[in-house]
Amino acid sequence: MSKVVLAQLGMNSGAFPRTTQGTRETEPAGEERKLWPVVDNGKDYFIERDGVKFAGTHLLIDLWGATNLDQLEIVEDALKEAAEASGATLLHCHLHHFSPNGGISGVLVLAESHISIHTWPERSFAALDVFMCGECDPFKTIPILKRAFKPQRVDLDEQKRGTIT
Repeated sequence: MSKVVLAQLGMNSGAFPRTTQGTRETEPAGEERKLWPVVDNGKDYFIERDGVKFAGTHLLIDLWGATNLDQLEIVEDALKEAAEASGATLLHCHLHHFSPNGGISGVLVLAESHISIHTWPERSFAALDVFMCGECDPFKTIPILKRAFKPQRVDLDEQKRGTIT
């Protein structure tokens, strides 16, 4: 993805956003805990929902009785479509196809975090992580995953990451 997109998200070309104050050292625990500063552009990509402010939503999605779990092209297309549907910015896709069972493991690195997948075609099972911050909606990935893999059952767990208390 271009440096322009990264800049719009408040990211420089390095590994971390630049900060206006403070350091990136580990924060002290307990009452001395301080929030890390907002990036240079002044935008705050944390989410506020139902009075709770947090970094992003992390979905753990288990697909049972699923199909196409050994089809590299289908997996890649489904993950890319899911990222787009959620409003995320794809930075990189890396998938590995194992043999002899045909399982696939991989990750889509997103400007807003990631989507990862690990498949066990011999068990008709796939485990996915969908973590997104900002305006992205990770729940919009679910219909695409259902259509691509046709699971008989979907188990879903939602976590709020980086909750500010």
